[in-house]
Amino acid sequence: MALVAQTGSPVPPPADDSPPRRPVRRALKYVVAIGSVCAVATVGVVVGLNHLTDAGPVTERCTAALDGSDWYLSPDQADNAALVAGTAVARGLPARAATIGLATALQESKLINIDYGDRDSVGLFQQRPSQGWGSVEELLDPVYSTNAFYDVLVEVEGYEDMAVTDAAQTVQRSGFPDAYAQHEMRSRAWASALTGNSPGVLSCELGPVADGEQLAPDAARDVIAGRLGRDLGLAPATGEADPNRQDPASSTVTVDAAPLTPDDPERGAWATGQWAVATAQATQAVEVQVADRVWLREEAAWVDAETRLDAGEVRITADAAE
Repeated sequence: MALVAQTGSPVPPPADDSPPRRPVRRALKYVVAIGSVCAVATVGVVVGLNHLTDAGPVTERCTAALDGSDWYLSPDQADNAALVAGTAVARGLPARAATIGLATALQESKLINIDYGDRDSVGLFQQRPSQGWGSVEELLDPVYSTNAFYDVLVEVEGYEDMAVTDAAQTVQRSGFPDAYAQHEMRSRAWASALTGNSPGVLSCELGPVADGEQLAPDAARDVIAGRLGRDLGLAPATGEADPNRQDPASSTVTVDAAPLTPDDPERGAWATGQWAVATAQATQAVEVQVADRVWLREEAAWVDAETRLDAGEVRITADAAE
């Protein structure tokens, strides 16, 4: 059978009936060349991965686990989720309210505080000034818009027993009334973690705080304290640097979270602890301890702590400049 060249023309056999050599040699050259390229590419990939590993996580993300499934959000989305769920806890609302709030914000804005939307709608919940929700400035304040959402939700009779999409639609009156349902499972996972009903299931993969971007210890503690007050209505029990830490550049805030859930201090502590993980990108937190578990930023995981905190107590440590 005649060999066919790359152009599609048949290659005539040699006069002495010996095997055609030039195509074979050419093929061998191709094999060697391809092998060399693959080898170089492999080395490049390995070197690149090693470099990325040294630099920190390739992709920053946060995770909430529920019933064997992991549900991801970006750090910015997780930060806003912490506010939405934390506000529900601070107002004494059930976890169902947090689920509805999160599903609504995921559908309306993908949990990003945007300054645009359909017609005049803005913010996390895409609320419209022309519909009486408030001014543009007010609705772009996520604290205001979140509370405005819950102010209406709590007036919906029996919302705790309604389907998530029905409850959300009753508040929002969207042109797509069934759209909220697609976010229910993700919202349930995050709500369960951020209300403290599922301990130790929320974690974030974050790179280290960049050199030169660390806050001074006092400023770092102020950032954590400010966010605790804004999102959860909690005041730190202490703002002192932890003398037991080997790194003098780090600072620690300890807070009593029991007032969030007076009948279940442990749940309040886990709500606050997992809130602290979800907001770690903004607060530069590197460690969060609840009871005998501690979340380590460099491990992106909860591990056993050396000591146990009192019931309801949470300790948040930021990476601060010397």
